[in-house]
Amino acid sequence: MAAHRKSAHRKPKQRPFTGPAARTAATLALAGAATATSATGAGAAPAEPTPTAAQVRAKVDRLYHDAEVATERYNGAKEKEAAATKAVDTLADEAARRTDRLNTARHALGSMATAQYRTGALDPAVQLALSSDPDSYLERAAHLDRAGDRQASLLSGIRRQLSGIARVKARADQETEALAARRAELNKHRTAIRTKLADARGLLATLTAAERAAYERVADAAHGGGPATSADRSTAHPDRAVAGAHAGRSAPRASVAAPNSRAARAVSFAHGAIGKPYVWGATGPNAFDCSGLTQAAWKAAGVSLPRTTYTQINAGQRVSRSELAPGDLVFFYSGISHVGLYIGGGQMIHAPRPGAPVRIAPIDHMPFAGAARVA
Repeated sequence: MAAHRKSAHRKPKQRPFTGPAARTAATLALAGAATATSATGAGAAPAEPTPTAAQVRAKVDRLYHDAEVATERYNGAKEKEAAATKAVDTLADEAARRTDRLNTARHALGSMATAQYRTGALDPAVQLALSSDPDSYLERAAHLDRAGDRQASLLSGIRRQLSGIARVKARADQETEALAARRAELNKHRTAIRTKLADARGLLATLTAAERAAYERVADAAHGGGPATSADRSTAHPDRAVAGAHAGRSAPRASVAAPNSRAARAVSFAHGAIGKPYVWGATGPNAFDCSGLTQAAWKAAGVSLPRTTYTQINAGQRVSRSELAPGDLVFFYSGISHVGLYIGGGQMIHAPRPGAPVRIAPIDHMPFAGAARVA
């Protein structure tokens, strides 16, 4: 009886789930674990909200601006790289010329030494004693003395040439190091430009077609886009700076006379470039960046400008905004990263950014930083 009561209170032995029951239990356990993990992960690293179309547009504008800053740095580095390349080539040519002269001197010295060896075996006093014609011998001896002087001069010249070649090679080594540094700087800015433009394209790709179209309209308006400013090039008079209209207006403003013939030629060139694409690093004739356009315009007028915005602003006389005249260079942003060519009436011709061709634009759509009068 006691044994029976003891067995009655013993816990029944649990059997493991098998078949469909086991699969159901496992599924419920995994689902619970996944839910718990998801809840924990969400608390630790919340997902970033998707940027709005306005935020994307702002980021794209910033990337385009940063790319333009990098473009001007690239232009400056390219100019320095070209100068360093020219210096290395010049020094290489100079070293080659000096080496040719050295070889000529060495050949002359070798010929002289050979001749002396053939005729100078006997002591001069013995040669005089044995000579049947002392006067003739003394005359030859005088020639030998002069030859010795020439030999000494040749030796001295060879020493100078060797020293000169060593100096030229040392300078060439320094310029070669500078060239390598310039090329590394050039590559850095090139990479920065490509990265920023690729990022801008990637952000634009996240917008809908309607949002992208809206962005382009806003960007065009900011940079002078629209039918009124992209204009009939045939209206540009060679001795006039023709001011375009604001975006959205159909009637152009009155023509403004350029102050001199060179400024008129620069403005005429810029009018002829309207519609050509913006390409970073380009100076024409088929594409331009902003400083490439102004440099090419003034080159057509016979004036050589530096390559970059931050050097072009110092290329002429500074003028205030109220004193602007057609042909003046107008600069924008605190870092002097954009430039256009003023054409009168508050307008300029400029190369805005990738995807926006050369066009007429109001100068008050970007933060004005200064102006310079070239001629």
